[in-house]
Amino acid sequence: MADLRVNIAGLQMKNPVMTASGTFGYGLEYADLVNLEDIGGIIVKGTTLHPRQGNPYPRMAETAMGMLNCVGLQNKGAAYFCEHIYPQIKDIRTNMIVNVSGNTPEDYADCAALIDGLDNIPAIELNISCPNVKHGGMAFGTSCEGAASVVRAVRRAYHKTLIVKLSPNVTSVSDIALAVQDAGADAVSLINTLMGMAIDAERRKRVLSIGTGGLSGPAVKPVALRMVYEVARAVQVPVIGLGGISTATDAVEFLLAGASAIQIGTANFVDPTVTVKVAQGINDYLERHGCASVSEIVGAVDQ
Repeated sequence: MADLRVNIAGLQMKNPVMTASGTFGYGLEYADLVNLEDIGGIIVKGTTLHPRQGNPYPRMAETAMGMLNCVGLQNKGAAYFCEHIYPQIKDIRTNMIVNVSGNTPEDYADCAALIDGLDNIPAIELNISCPNVKHGGMAFGTSCEGAASVVRAVRRAYHKTLIVKLSPNVTSVSDIALAVQDAGADAVSLINTLMGMAIDAERRKRVLSIGTGGLSGPAVKPVALRMVYEVARAVQVPVIGLGGISTATDAVEFLLAGASAIQIGTANFVDPTVTVKVAQGINDYLERHGCASVSEIVGAVDQ
């Protein structure tokens, strides 16, 4: 086999395949279907400082090449995670990573501080696409200063690997990436979902309860690939690519574009074993092209 090991700012992974937050639960839900320890990293569902009920139903809708969701970060809060979920996942021999969300920089920082005390959680991923309640509802991740303010607050409270997940709903994702890098991010992941909408023509009603939601799946892949390519050439920190990855070929394209690792999201709902299949497929690609290590293809697309 080729050497699939990658290092994301000190985060050692056995292969470059991770699960995207919100698509794999806490990993436990998939344990009967796939060997969790064969996955490079598992990013658990979004966790907030306080419990959240999420949005009213319906909050998911199928699209021609993916899905829309407006789940709204439903979770029982960071304290519940630390007390009840962490004991169940702490001994899984892979990188268990917590996705952290909040309403204010202080919320983010306080949530991250709780996670910081958990020995077997080596990293967090900041979701900065949440509404900024202090500034007219704008998502933190849509402005350089908003994004940087969250990262600075969390960096003071959190001392392990800090990954920042970037929103694609911006004018220049590279500018946001540079801002969070300068504020203390160890790595960036992109893209989060694109904003979309579905309408039931016969009933003349919006399909999702709040009207709009995040679009994910194969439809977003070309946009995600372009943004990963741009960001990888703008920043000095590692880039983790995601958005519509369903096959090993998809994953290789993101690696060639400059990603050091990838995440698989919506495809987990179609095939719960897709992560291990993609890892094997990356190995097959490397062997077929005479590469000894996955690092040989990172950013190696022909200019």
